[in-house]
Amino acid sequence: MSVSTTTQTVSGALTFETVPDLYRNSSNWFDGTGELVLDLAQVGRADSAGLALLIEWLRRAQAANGTLRFANVPVPVQTLIRINGLQDALLGPSS
Repeated sequence: MSVSTTTQTVSGALTFETVPDLYRNSSNWFDGTGELVLDLAQVGRADSAGLALLIEWLRRAQAANGTLRFANVPVPVQTLIRINGLQDALLGPSS
């Protein structure tokens, strides 16, 4: 049985100002039917609210019995993730 992969592109900033709308608008992404890839190549910047959103998206994917992978994570976002010790959870163990 093959697993389907769906890719969603996230763009703009992941900040206190943008996270509430992004959270609401992403609810239909987590249907548990396979792997969800969130392409973050177009994310300009992120703050702690953006980091919390990434964690929440991961939790929602797991709750829906799906998998989530972040792709094309910009270096500033990678740095924020690493500073907070979340690289294994959000970027994978090889990051």
